[in-house]
Amino acid sequence: MNRGRERRMNIDEWKGVWVLAEQRSGRIDSVSFELIQKAKELKMQLKSSEPVTAVIIGNGIEKLTEELGEYGAEEVIVIDDPALEMFNNEIYSLILTDLIKKRKPEILLIGATISGQDIASMLGVRLGTGVATHSVGLHIDEDNNLVSAVPAFGGKVIGDIICPKHRPQIATVKPGILEKGQKMQGNKFKTIRYDPSDIIKKDKGCIKALAVHKKEYKGIPLQEAKVVVAGGFGIGSKGNWNLLRKLAQLLGGTVGCSRPVVDEGWIPDDHCMIGTSGKTIRPKLYIGFGISGSTHHVCGMKDSDVIISINKDENAPIFNVSDVGVVGDAEIILKDLIEKIEKLKSM
Repeated sequence: MNRGRERRMNIDEWKGVWVLAEQRSGRIDSVSFELIQKAKELKMQLKSSEPVTAVIIGNGIEKLTEELGEYGAEEVIVIDDPALEMFNNEIYSLILTDLIKKRKPEILLIGATISGQDIASMLGVRLGTGVATHSVGLHIDEDNNLVSAVPAFGGKVIGDIICPKHRPQIATVKPGILEKGQKMQGNKFKTIRYDPSDIIKKDKGCIKALAVHKKEYKGIPLQEAKVVVAGGFGIGSKGNWNLLRKLAQLLGGTVGCSRPVVDEGWIPDDHCMIGTSGKTIRPKLYIGFGISGSTHHVCGMKDSDVIISINKDENAPIFNVSDVGVVGDAEIILKDLIEKIEKLKSM
């Protein structure tokens, strides 16, 4: 069977590291600044002279370019049009595909948000290239390939993914995984305006966004909390979830959980799940009750300032990343701790 010959791509024509900067309601998502910092590091590893480029798309977004420059973007491509007010994966991906084919970036970094994952997969198909999703680490190898460290098999292992024969090399990274660089006012950067009107007129797509409804959560957002009290399967039952909430409230923090708790339906949704398919956190204090410490979970909390773990199993992997480890019944210790703190607060 003749499948035809695969057209070879001249990868030497593709140069530079790009970041797709995500914005919502006129505010740039923090993951975009994290990706710019990583793009600067990758540029150094590549020994490239190309500018670190941020691409921002939407309506009335010209004012956001300065902040991208302050976080280290050396070039900002602005795609601004009233038709781009609301996220539309079809139109956005068509416009970005056209831009990428013309400018030929070597690497494109995208936040692993809901819309970021959507766009990344569509770009991968339209551009005929690979996409490494939910990366937890990025570096350049000896052959100048982008290496994306990606969790696999439920987070039990981390695999390295490369895309040596196609460009751009696309990787998505979860918010909070990378460090955000320092904001430097007065940084000089170049602004390029890209006109998408021809593409918008030609193809309006079959999807139309009518409205955006935000889901509101009570309490401190998990990624902003200075204290996180997390529970795993080892807390014993769904009924003990209220005890975790009570301790978090006493400590001025919020609750988090491991994946098994979500899978068992002990919480109504996954907004407080910590790990590679949940949130990445860096609180001042993390206290884990009954969490074994799978790679999936540890990737999301290992950079906490102080880690305290309570588990029955003295060989639980969580103890390998803990500053303080307590071998014992998580449920009993949780109840005792609440009682002692309440007594101290009442004195």
